[in-house]
Amino acid sequence: MIKYLVDNKFENERIDSYLIKVLNISRSKIQKLIKTKKILVNNVIVKNSYSLKKDDVIYVLDIEDEEFEIGPEIMDLNIVYEDDDIIIVNKDNGVVVHPAFGNKSGTLVNGLLHQFKDLSDINGEFRPGIVHRIDSFTTGLIVVAKNNEAHEELAKQLRNKMMTRKYYALVWGVINNDTGTIDAPIGRDINNRKKQAVTSVNSKSAVTHFKVIKRFDEVTLIEASLETGRTHQIRVHFEYIKHPIVNDQVYGRKKTIDDTGQCLHAKTLGFKHPRTKKYIEFDSELPSCFINIMETFIIKTDK
Repeated sequence: MIKYLVDNKFENERIDSYLIKVLNISRSKIQKLIKTKKILVNNVIVKNSYSLKKDDVIYVLDIEDEEFEIGPEIMDLNIVYEDDDIIIVNKDNGVVVHPAFGNKSGTLVNGLLHQFKDLSDINGEFRPGIVHRIDSFTTGLIVVAKNNEAHEELAKQLRNKMMTRKYYALVWGVINNDTGTIDAPIGRDINNRKKQAVTSVNSKSAVTHFKVIKRFDEVTLIEASLETGRTHQIRVHFEYIKHPIVNDQVYGRKKTIDDTGQCLHAKTLGFKHPRTKKYIEFDSELPSCFINIMETFIIKTDK
């Protein structure tokens, strides 16, 4: 049995759409599980169209031949900070945050389970300790909770927009404005269910603030801060304003520079410590995969 606790950012989303994302399996598979009464919400049978509410508890009773167990794996994790309540990890490129039915091993969670005895269990067995996520090919800082009290406090700060989350991104084109705000709702792309898009259909508000760090001939290095936390928000928003992230194989230009993924790095993370209530902030350097791509544009600019 798999258990999920719904947080407020998924409120009013259809249960089948939600489970497609967290389980990484097809809509038809989800609908079959619901039809055969193998998915319950708060121990009650629901329909495919059920709209989720905050703190709903979803139970997936059986995944038939696709069911699997997660376990510890030896991984070289970049631990920036650790105490009795939290862990700050600088996630490497290409690492998926938690297991799902398309990524059963090699995730950050597998590495955490090997290195740490105690992690919060609020988000179920597949996401121990995980308060928030970043995409597999997005690098940078993530906070992990060691106990449920810390997890609840951090999740509350995240919901109430009290966390500092700053990203560096290299985007195509030269952005002339020094600062800007992208305020455009995001929902699932009606033409491609695997993507998100700016849309008025079944969408939620999404706000990204940015400032220019450096301009090159063909690209711009920007810092983006999140007011909301929608799936793929920065990637979708910068595609929407015609400045897609360099090397993004999903939301960027068709031509990519290499296979290291989008030039997007979760650089700064700050919050009030769940126990001491004192504000703490962490910063990280750009990874080599990001720098290597950026340097090709520096060379072109300097010529």
